Amino acid sequence: MWTLDLTVIWAGLIAFSVFAYVAMDGFDLGVGALFPFLSVGRERDTAMNSIAPVWDGNETWLVLGGGGLFAAFPLAYAVIMPAIYAPIIAMLLGLVFRGVAFEFRWREPRHRAAWDVAFALGSVVAALAQGIALGALLQGVNVVGRAYAGGWWDWLTPFSLLTGVSLLAGYGALGATWLVMRTEGELQARARRYALILGAALVVGLALVSLATPFLEARYYQRWFTWPNLLFTAPAPLLVALVSALYFLALRRGADRAPFLLALGLFLLAYLGLAISIYPDIVPDRISIWLAAAPTSSLAFMLVGASVLAPIILIYTGYAYWVFRGKVGAEGYH
Repeated sequence: MWTLDLTVIWAGLIAFSVFAYVAMDGFDLGVGALFPFLSVGRERDTAMNSIAPVWDGNETWLVLGGGGLFAAFPLAYAVIMPAIYAPIIAMLLGLVFRGVAFEFRWREPRHRAAWDVAFALGSVVAALAQGIALGALLQGVNVVGRAYAGGWWDWLTPFSLLTGVSLLAGYGALGATWLVMRTEGELQARARRYALILGAALVVGLALVSLATPFLEARYYQRWFTWPNLLFTAPAPLLVALVSALYFLALRRGADRAPFLLALGLFLLAYLGLAISIYPDIVPDRISIWLAAAPTSSLAFMLVGASVLAPIILIYTGYAYWVFRGKVGAEGYH
């Protein structure tokens, strides 16, 4: 008889929250990372105005994902956080710096150049830290019993740096294609050029990370390259190649919306590939979602609240994007 598995439901909710954060906050982090390459004045003002109505709401999903991990999978939270304290602290500081800079840039224009640096630096640090944290988890966490047993610097490896740089390139591509979709004129043309360069960097990064990941853990290799799993995993690189080709074709043909949607498609395929590698573990090759889960009664109680709050967040987020759709002028009008 089929039964409702609350652990799987919560794992799905957290996975959805993480991807929603990556998709939504990724492009505004990318815009921030591109800031030093935009002209001072009108171009930077227009780029910031394009994300002004949505940037802070995008971070709601980070809170939901992190809070959900703590509440629904406390053992995983207790193991993961000590393993990646340094990049997580760096990410939070980066988000604070860019948030403060976003507000003070308009209200304290005498030091606008300094706020621009803080906005760009905070965006780059946050993006790099997220990618490094992901790489640190993928490469394996030293667990003894029910606790983290590794060192302070275990997160810092060539692989984690590769994932950090790759994610930064991916966010940059999202930010550039967002500007292609939301702006016009010289800024749009400049963003299109950056989208081509950063899209190529994203594809190279995806390829390198994908080639390295199966050799980090024996279980990764088995899930990707053993029979009959190969029947289901073989289409993944073909889909990545197809979406990548469509991405560059759309940019070359002058499309406005398609490049951004296709960049999101690449992120979705990469996320699905990550799920193939680690599911059903929440700490890769160490702790499964069922071992890490809170008691069933707690999961059921929290699910009642999540079933109300998650649709509300989706509705007001969708409404905000709908209201502020369209092109953005230098004066900030949509």
